Amino acid sequence: MTQPPIQPDPSFIAGGVAKTPFVLQHDPVALFTTRATRFRFLAQSSDLAAYLEFLADLAEMQARLAGQLPPPEPVDAAQQAQATQATLPLINRANLADRTGLHDYVIALCAEADALSMPDVARQALDAVRSANVGERRQMLANILNDSVPADSVAPHLFVAAAVQVYMARLAASLPADALKPVSTGVCPACGGKPVTSSVLGLRDIENVRYATCSCCATQWNEVRITCLCCGSTKGISYRSVDTKDATVKAEVCTECDHWVKILYQVRNASLDPVADDVGSVGLDILMRNETDFTRGGFNPFLAGY
Repeated sequence: MTQPPIQPDPSFIAGGVAKTPFVLQHDPVALFTTRATRFRFLAQSSDLAAYLEFLADLAEMQARLAGQLPPPEPVDAAQQAQATQATLPLINRANLADRTGLHDYVIALCAEADALSMPDVARQALDAVRSANVGERRQMLANILNDSVPADSVAPHLFVAAAVQVYMARLAASLPADALKPVSTGVCPACGGKPVTSSVLGLRDIENVRYATCSCCATQWNEVRITCLCCGSTKGISYRSVDTKDATVKAEVCTECDHWVKILYQVRNASLDPVADDVGSVGLDILMRNETDFTRGGFNPFLAGY
């Protein structure tokens, strides 16, 4: 399956010596198009087929909106410089929930989503978002930007999250790659978001390099392997999976903080998607919840409630 274009490219320095790029940035239209294809493929052999098909439709809609809506207001050079000096993400989430442009993305997505096939409960959730006043919409945006979904309103937040992902993916893709610097283990250098998963990749003669993927803006950043993305510990790391033989999706477990985050081995299967395969491997979430006392550390609004 065709993968989204990756920036920067090529990942080499003078003399032909391979250099691991710190970040991988993706074209938002290609990102969501590829994700939609993966969701649809996973639906062919899953008990969650109806939900995965819905998410495939949603991702296709996200791709269309990423190519049609006005671009987000960019991060200015002064804010970038200030963030870099303070070792902070370049995008400041603090006031984004008040940004008119982000509200416009939610309104546009709700209008487009009306044509999607969905169960009545999802339709009611969509109507709730569409009829929300500015204050209510702002609160939902603030929750998503805080990597949090209230248990009593999971479905409405799904649509808000989808709009935020489009907006933030476009905003993050506009950042200069060389300005993105490490902030802290498990923290997106672009927007400060939590990882949804991490992936082990092979990049042009660089094998088995790990990148965490931001659940919000889709930026991928290099993380040292066998390191907990929740607490940064390199001790007490182990791996669990549903299929013990050649599993391409595993839980990276940390006994130091009692959290776990999924790790995808794209080096074995290049078609794996950090978000789609997180949903598609929900059986691993069930196993970890029912058979261990560890807490999920990766954030995915499409898995809230599972």
